[in-house]
Amino acid sequence: MTQKLLYLSQKNVAAVGLPMVEIIDVVEKGFGEMGQKQVEMPPKPGVHPGGGDNFIHAMPAYIPAMNSVGVKWVSGYPDNPKKELPYINGLLILNNPETGLPLAVMDCAWITAMRTAAASAVSAKYLARPESSVMGILACGVQGHTHLEAMNTLFPLKKVYAFDTILEQAKALADYGRDTLGLAVEVVSDPQKAVTGCDIVVTSGPILKKPHETIRSGWVDEGAFVSCVDFDSFFSRNALNQADKWTTDNLAQYTHYRDKVGFFQNCPKVHADLGELVAGLKKGRQNDQERTFAANLGLAMEDMAVAPLIYTLAKEKNIGTWLPL
Repeated sequence: MTQKLLYLSQKNVAAVGLPMVEIIDVVEKGFGEMGQKQVEMPPKPGVHPGGGDNFIHAMPAYIPAMNSVGVKWVSGYPDNPKKELPYINGLLILNNPETGLPLAVMDCAWITAMRTAAASAVSAKYLARPESSVMGILACGVQGHTHLEAMNTLFPLKKVYAFDTILEQAKALADYGRDTLGLAVEVVSDPQKAVTGCDIVVTSGPILKKPHETIRSGWVDEGAFVSCVDFDSFFSRNALNQADKWTTDNLAQYTHYRDKVGFFQNCPKVHADLGELVAGLKKGRQNDQERTFAANLGLAMEDMAVAPLIYTLAKEKNIGTWLPL
């Protein structure tokens, strides 16, 4: 019997048309499983070609309840945009959990962009005020776009402020927000204007071992929720220490990154990880004055929660190319 796998290019993956609301839902379910210790997911090993902030990570995970197992091999190269290449690239392998045989190989850039924003939205569900309507985005590339879509899915957004050191990226986000989501997006040249006065703040620049500390103490309002997509890269330590609740997506991986890799130095003590919040083991927001933060790392569990949906829909819609093993 000839074995085969389905190859899905980046265009194929996007063409499947999996909506953000379903991605948020399945990612939240995955975190619930993780909170109940029902996910096998080791800390991701990585290599760093060329040094600096370049990375390539291997990200395996197994979610029994979703009958999903596989690995993502993903790279992040901060200088790629200067070469007209995307910052994030990679491939995902989805396996058959009963036989171990690969079912599909798919581009992971679209999945990474969408599931990362979905995880932030899940954090916001438990940590932001439900009536949050004003959002600030600092760094307006791919993650800026997907985070705007994800937050708009769960919250009644009315006003968005966009800051980027590259003006064209901020303008592109404003166009997307206006033309696709019907939102009022204002491009700002002062980063504080994308923080102060906002209910939800997202920082989504490159992940840097040495934070540039653009956001200063006193900028984040009482009651605001902040998603640090780029780890702690945007914040001064004084600003972070104003957090009333500092959370992450997985405590084991956060501890690994802090103690072994060197990120998150002098950050607040972790209140909870997202699995604990979703499973009801720890409290999320408890009053309207708390400044709440999510420093999510990006987990293989999220990829493996989404990948089976992509695979199933691609087969149903006859998208992709079948290859022999």
